[in-house]
Formats: sequence, C-alpha cells, structure tokens
Amino acid sequence: MAKTFLWIEDRKGKASYTFWLNLMKQLCSDVIVESKKNNSELVKAVRTLQDAENRYIILFDNSFDNLQIVMEKKRLKKYVDEKENVFLLDIICFEYLLLEFQELIEWIYAPKDEFLQKRAKAIAARHKLVESLQNDNFDYKGMREIVDYDKNIEEHNIEQLSAKLLFDLTRNTGFEVSKGTLRECWIKSCCEWKERQKDDICGLDHNRLSVFNKMKRIYVGSSLKLQLPKVGLEVVV
Repeated sequence: MAKTFLWIEDRKGKASYTFWLNLMKQLCSDVIVESKKNNSELVKAVRTLQDAENRYIILFDNSFDNLQIVMEKKRLKKYVDEKENVFLLDIICFEYLLLEFQELIEWIYAPKDEFLQKRAKAIAARHKLVESLQNDNFDYKGMREIVDYDKNIEEHNIEQLSAKLLFDLTRNTGFEVSKGTLRECWIKSCCEWKERQKDDICGLDHNRLSVFNKMKRIYVGSSLKLQLPKVGLEVVV
C-alpha cells in the first residue's frame, strides 16, 4: 500500500515540526512527517525525488513578501508540477496558521484575564492582519493597528511579523509559541501542563478539551479546512 509523507522545512524539535507531527498523529495518523532541515534542502529533495509510488505533500512557507522565499518557491513549484505524486500545501507559515485560528484569543486568555488589556495592541494587530489577508489585501504594513503594534514593521516580512505577534500574544501562558518552543497546551489534553500554577487559568479552564479535539478545532477554525483536502488529506470532523 502506498504511503503518504509530509515533508517540511523545519528541523526536528522546532515548534513547527512539533505542531505538524502532533496534528498529523491526531487527524491523519497514516501520514509520515519528515524534516528536510531547511527550505533549500526541501527544494532539493523534491527535485531529486525518484519514487513514483508513494504520495508526498510539501509544506513550504509562502512568505509572499520575502523575495528570496518567493524565488525558492517558484523553483519548488516547477519541480512539484513535474511529478504526479507530489502536492504543494499552500500555507503562509506555521505562526500565521495559529494566528488565523478563530478561537486563538478565547483559548489563551480567560474572560477576565489582565492580558486582554495589557496586550490590546497585539490583539488588535492580529485581528487586522488576519482580516486583511483573508480579504486578499496584502498591504498590511500600512494599517494603523499593525504600525501601532510594530514600529519596525518595514523591516519585517510576513513570517517575521507572524512569529513576533504570536509570541507576544502567547508568552507566559501554557500556549506559548516561539521558534524553538511549542508549549504543552497546544499538544496535550487539558490540563496536563506540568508547570501550571494556581493562577494559570486559560479560556479552556471550564471547557477542557482532549488533544484530539484541540487539533480538530484548529483544523476547522483555520485555512487547514480548505487546504488539506486540496492535497488529498481528508479529515472527518
């Protein structure tokens, strides 16, 4: 029987790799996740692929305002189009995927959490960024909410902004995400956070979810619901 592989550019141990490994384990358990270490090695792996029996799904960040990435993706798409068993998943980046997740703020903060006020600018920037990109308005750097949040916005591309914004929203919570860390609350059932303190209350405190239901809700509440079926991954929800 043919196998299905998900090839990603992030190294093992990085937040993105950990997320995709757990998502596939819960929703598409037959998919084998493999790291190609970086985007150049990922492109090379697709270019030199000889196997025509198994299926390969390629996850390459679509950082549309990073010229180097745009050129690399153009090369990658050429190699993908040459093979009938290779499919390209259209995701901006792992961090943006979690930013666009509809329930993000409701999960990481309790209803009366002081972070809702302290991080108001980051919350407003996240809302405006997701709204603009979902409406195909890619000129996000001129938006007041985003400029108010990131004074150095002109120095950042979409992946850098998404990573910074996601970290600022989630830091000091059980949902914290950095390049190297994906905290337990994303990938474990509620509440298995080993370092949890008595005052660590999130939005799921009274509606605890299994890790399977967390991954299912992320799938339904993000662009994954549209993109995974396009590459032949069907998720029953």
